[in-house]
Amino acid sequence: PLMADIRDRFGFDDAAVGLIAFAGFLTGFASQVGLSRFADRGHTATMVRTGITIAALASGWMLVADQLWQWVGARLLLGLGAGMVGPAVRRLVITRDPANVGANLGRQAAFDVGGFVVGPLLAAAAAELLGLRAPFGVLVVLYGAVLVLLARIDLTSAETERSHRAMRSLLARPAVQAALAGSIAFYLTIGMFEALWSLLLRDLGAATWLIGATLSLFTIPMVLFAPRGGRAAQARGPIAVISVSITVAAACTLVYGVGPLWLLIVVSGVHALADAFTLPSNQVGVALASPPDQLASGQGLLGATGLAVAGLAALGGAAVYEAFGRATVFTGTAVLMMGFLFLARWRFAVHVRDGAVAEPA
Repeated sequence: PLMADIRDRFGFDDAAVGLIAFAGFLTGFASQVGLSRFADRGHTATMVRTGITIAALASGWMLVADQLWQWVGARLLLGLGAGMVGPAVRRLVITRDPANVGANLGRQAAFDVGGFVVGPLLAAAAAELLGLRAPFGVLVVLYGAVLVLLARIDLTSAETERSHRAMRSLLARPAVQAALAGSIAFYLTIGMFEALWSLLLRDLGAATWLIGATLSLFTIPMVLFAPRGGRAAQARGPIAVISVSITVAAACTLVYGVGPLWLLIVVSGVHALADAFTLPSNQVGVALASPPDQLASGQGLLGATGLAVAGLAALGGAAVYEAFGRATVFTGTAVLMMGFLFLARWRFAVHVRDGAVAEPA
């Protein structure tokens, strides 16, 4: 919710805002591809604690940033820290209770996005009451509190993976390719929201508090229904679930390009419900397709793919929005989403055709 205020306060254009958003996705991608394998090698605790510390430092930098390169640099650090934490945590979730991997990944996803229920409202309220810098100070304090809590939690995991070609071997699996294609379809809209939602609503006349409220309301269905989405993915198969959820999300994305403000807010709730099934389904799909000794690497590959797509969507989407308007950018996004959904279904069909074991019932 602060993107529009940052743009107006420091005199950035829309493309610069897209660059700030892209920076975090870039280092998030790099850290998940390059560092997630260390969680498979027994360094889960170090990955989680170091990543949160780096994120805290990034938030502290945002307290004083006033030039574009400084905002970009802080976002680079934030992406690095977040990219270290995600795959390591999901490895713990998968290995602690394999029989209920779908429901547990769904619950973890609910907590993962739960911060977005509180975050936008907290950021908007703090900015309104205490100034634009205040939300970043709050983040520093919260990260510090999380580090204290983590001292009481067992974050160890068995050391298993030693391959230096973990990513290549995973990418060669059609079932992994199917899950990655589904993730691309999902993260296209994530990138658009990151860079454009605040600008779009502001240009339609929305106040900062309303922008924050819509972002929080968007995530409530994801928190409530993500565990159900994970269970559905494990029971019916991830590809079957995302075939429905991504189609619904693409239809909602089309509406963002033409609808009035009130309709966008209503449709975003439907979109959020669809995403509550898509997010854990993609994670379950990669977990089922990854060898036991490459679980964190698989989740890192999934997260890195999503961040790369979201970053490119944020960067390119902001430029297209500024040059051609919202109808063009959101229509194009919806078409791309459906294209990658068809790719996901095709690669899974190859997985089944080649004699692989079908998704568990």
